[in-house]
Amino acid sequence: MGATVIVGTQWGDEGKGRFTDLLARDMTTVVRFQGGHNAGHTIVVEGESFALQLVPSGVLYPHITPVIGNGVVVDLGVLLREMEMLQSRGVDTSKLKLSGNAHMIFPYHQELDALHERHLGKNKLGTTKRGIGPSYADKSMRTGLRVQDLLDEKIFRAKLEVVLNSLNPTLSKVYNRMPVDADALAETFLNEYRPKIEPMVTDCITLVHERLEAGDEVLLEGAQATFLDLDHGTYPYVTSSNPTAGGACVGSGVGPRYIDRVVGVAKAYITRVGAGPFPTELFDDVGEHIVDVGHEYGTNTGRRRRPGWFDCVMMRYARRVNSLSELAITKLDVLDQLDTVKVCVGYEHDGQRIDDFPYHQSTLHQVTPIYEEMPGWKTDLTGVRTRPELPSEARDYLAFIEEQCEMQVTLVGVGPGRKQVLDFSAE
Repeated sequence: MGATVIVGTQWGDEGKGRFTDLLARDMTTVVRFQGGHNAGHTIVVEGESFALQLVPSGVLYPHITPVIGNGVVVDLGVLLREMEMLQSRGVDTSKLKLSGNAHMIFPYHQELDALHERHLGKNKLGTTKRGIGPSYADKSMRTGLRVQDLLDEKIFRAKLEVVLNSLNPTLSKVYNRMPVDADALAETFLNEYRPKIEPMVTDCITLVHERLEAGDEVLLEGAQATFLDLDHGTYPYVTSSNPTAGGACVGSGVGPRYIDRVVGVAKAYITRVGAGPFPTELFDDVGEHIVDVGHEYGTNTGRRRRPGWFDCVMMRYARRVNSLSELAITKLDVLDQLDTVKVCVGYEHDGQRIDDFPYHQSTLHQVTPIYEEMPGWKTDLTGVRTRPELPSEARDYLAFIEEQCEMQVTLVGVGPGRKQVLDFSAE
């Protein structure tokens, strides 16, 4: 027994939450290992939709212990409201555990996020302005406040004073903003949040390792995706953490020897939110069709996602970076009505073919995708539950992706529901 990692392989919004929910049936523990409330995921259970931001997907199973790991940055207000929402809809959140080493997001992080984005002007990154980047920046600068600091008022106030001694002059003199009131902030966090948060604060490293050493299955759940990774994504249009499989080890405290399965999740096409390069982006009626049928708008922000064809060059890179053991495809049904579908198999740059993802950003911005065009299936897939039921054109599409990406497709989503999944690895 060991740990399974589930990661996004594109630019996020691949549908990781629904496959996390599916795989969690056989787990005892689900650990969210990075990101913050900028990454929403939606799970549909018996027609009821749950939009989660911070709480791990496994919370919908009564046998699961959901864990928010040390690699996550947490807006405590958002977390408490999300828990209240779940409880009001009959979901038990009493097992939820929160790492004492997770860093907290404060209102000043969100203000800095918005100010920084505004001052970038036309070069803005397209962040969600949720304070994620500034919180991670404080973590790297070793001036961040962790959840465990709430449990010692003296330490909390001392650390907050250090931060504000540096921050307040910047807010007032550079941005012409009001300084942060330390007492008001401490009142909210110590007197409002702490009593509700303290019962769930845990040594999550010990908890998870005790489960692993007992032979239990543990699922490590990431937010965002490979090409939003701080080191391996399309920098600077990335998130502020590492949503790749390697980040799962750091953000959960689980060493790599425990990991025996890495599941990559991808849409049957690609979407992206915000700025940044996108070789297969569609600007035509097909792109509008994908956005409309796929409801491609952000779970948290409502922003329209940019659509494009499936990119095997990206997927081969994601396979290497994450050591993917298999691939799960979502939203195949979104392509049901198309006469033809395309798959990017390589790039052209300066008259030369490129089969590997370019390391240099200037090259990536200039490439032209090389496509293979295939016939569409023109069939409603939402009721399909086995591989033989798929039209031959849909099977060929998935088999072509397997061949190009040198990886087996195991699970395929054909609708938003919990049961709208088929095992493509089974004949």
